[in-house]
Amino acid sequence: MSESEQPSAEPWARIAAGYAFDGAALDLGALLWDGTCHPDAPIRIPLPMLNRHGLVAGATGTGKTKTLQLIAEQLSAHGVPVFLADVKGDVSGVSAPGQDGDRVRERAGQVGQEWTPAGFPCEFYGLGGTGAGIPIRATVTSFGPVLLSKVLQLNHTQEQSLGLIFHYADAKGLELIDLKDLRAVVAFLVSDVGKAELKGIGGLSTVTAGVILRSITAFEQQGAGGFFGEPEFDTGEFLRTAPDGRGLVSVLELPAVQDKPQLFSTFLMWLLADLYGDLPEVGDLDKPKLVFFFDEAHLLFNGASKAFLEAVTQTVRLIRSKGVGVFFVTQTPKDVPSDVLAQLGNRVQHALRAFTPDDAKALKATVRTFPKSGYDLEEVLTGLGTGEAVVTVLSEKGAPTPVAVTRLRAPQSLMGPVPGPDLEAAVKGSPLYGRYAEAVDRESAYEKLTAEQRAAEAEALRAAGEAAAAKAEKEAAKAENEAARAPRQQPKEEPSLAEQVVGSGLFKSLARSIGTQLGREISRSVFGTARRRR
Repeated sequence: MSESEQPSAEPWARIAAGYAFDGAALDLGALLWDGTCHPDAPIRIPLPMLNRHGLVAGATGTGKTKTLQLIAEQLSAHGVPVFLADVKGDVSGVSAPGQDGDRVRERAGQVGQEWTPAGFPCEFYGLGGTGAGIPIRATVTSFGPVLLSKVLQLNHTQEQSLGLIFHYADAKGLELIDLKDLRAVVAFLVSDVGKAELKGIGGLSTVTAGVILRSITAFEQQGAGGFFGEPEFDTGEFLRTAPDGRGLVSVLELPAVQDKPQLFSTFLMWLLADLYGDLPEVGDLDKPKLVFFFDEAHLLFNGASKAFLEAVTQTVRLIRSKGVGVFFVTQTPKDVPSDVLAQLGNRVQHALRAFTPDDAKALKATVRTFPKSGYDLEEVLTGLGTGEAVVTVLSEKGAPTPVAVTRLRAPQSLMGPVPGPDLEAAVKGSPLYGRYAEAVDRESAYEKLTAEQRAAEAEALRAAGEAAAAKAEKEAAKAENEAARAPRQQPKEEPSLAEQVVGSGLFKSLARSIGTQLGREISRSVFGTARRRR
């Protein structure tokens, strides 16, 4: 039995023994005990346990972003691809070597780190062409009615109706590529012509259709319109490695949409659902296939419906068996729903503030989420310095490790954003840029229904003309007969054929219909809620 395993060993040595793993592991930093840093007591995360998910939390300015950068670097070095959702735009520096300096050297010496500057292979993405990065788009069809209902916050009845709409579109070959396609199908199915289409399998009420259409419009106003379309992004791109064997770090640049939580949530939900649907079951691996970081995770959960939260919980629970680890990065554990928090086996908790009663309440709640330890965690969590954290992870056997106050290592890459021109050059130099950069608007449900409507209007106009002409001929013959019977009566001048057509009730009804439709199109275009038909 080693000295560190003896019952009489120092408390810090007993804690350190809980992190002495035999297999591959990520080095977080060195143990802090009673104000002293112990560089010979490394705090680590076993590589196979990264698919058991995790949480990186702490107040603003305490070093959360640097922690996820540190973890991402080491994952990449171990050949594990990483996805980073960068809401604030300060993670792009992972692609460039860090800058040497006194502070970096001091930190490296304190934790026993051999620091060398290094950049890591990166791809940069943007949501639907918003901001810098290779555009990521999805089709409405790929979302499906269940997921789309959750993000549109529809109730159970409305979700069933949306499922019926998708069923009809699929059966009729009406491809739902973007939101205008979905809107066109909904509008058609409550029109006089379209109502009959669903009678055999259940109708779509005008009220429900109105709710769905309003929800789509509100969703578009959050900036979701550009996200739906083609070419659709293949989430398998996130699983690639660089030619040198390092894992590729995929960075989604989202500073332009950080004020659009519904859009952000939709994207994240689709990515996870798409990955889960495509990846095979693999069980426990020596290392994960992908580790997925959610920076500013409160944006994912704020204002989310119960159904949406249930979907997130289920996805996080099941995607572990596909070899994908999920880390949430936020300020306090209370930002994450309890059902999700219970699945996060690896915890890195940076400093918390206790300036208000709500802060104090959040602090106590955070302490209760940790195993019992020899630390006074309420005192420790309010006194941690920048780049220090309270850590507990899952050991190689799946059991929680002792709580360890840790001074974290310094990232090897640039701790800040790369310059704009460098980012743009990296994006345009990617082999994926030519595949996804330009949006494609091919014929889909909107164009097909528009063509059918115009054909129906032309047929109605032709039929109205033929009916009016037949009526005119009949009335002309009747007038001739009446004139023959009463030769001294002054004949009334008959209106021309064109006048009869224009004056007919059918023509007036058709004109009102066309006028109303054109009015709606122009109105929607003026207010920016729909594209004008070309």
